[in-house]
Amino acid sequence: MSDYRRLWRPGGTYFFTVTLLERHGNRLLVEHIDLLRAAVGKVRRDYPFTIHAWVVLPEHLHCVIELPEGDADFSARWRLIKSGFSRALPASEACSASRLKHGERGIWQRRYWEHLIRDENDFARHVDYVHYNPVKHGWVERVADWPYSTFHRQVAQGFYPADWGNAPDDDIGGPD
Repeated sequence: MSDYRRLWRPGGTYFFTVTLLERHGNRLLVEHIDLLRAAVGKVRRDYPFTIHAWVVLPEHLHCVIELPEGDADFSARWRLIKSGFSRALPASEACSASRLKHGERGIWQRRYWEHLIRDENDFARHVDYVHYNPVKHGWVERVADWPYSTFHRQVAQGFYPADWGNAPDDDIGGPD
């Protein structure tokens, strides 16, 4: 096992990438977006967090979330979101012996990527990356055309122009 370390900062703001186990040709997340939204909503009620940016693609998602002051337990939130979504789906996926032994479904990768946001510039670059991701992966040609994103809410709130990300000179951020 690698020397894997997570940064736990109470009240921290984090960027996450969470991925399905089987990525190729898998549209599970967008086909069951209502189940994912319900799982996230239930966890937010029980373990609050602020969503700054979120995008759901067919086989993975990215988000920037902020934990409440004094709370650093993002891992419990992801465990509950992933398990809540998985339990809402009928079992139809193949499952390895290891996953069966641990009582897991074969839906999500066990791990996820997290990055503690360092400053305002880091925050802005990661939020831009989240919203531009459907274009990056070729799902749409314009950011505004992807329906499973907080981009639309942020346009309505005046944070982005509706045509953001369409011009070659738009500064699209991303993880360092």
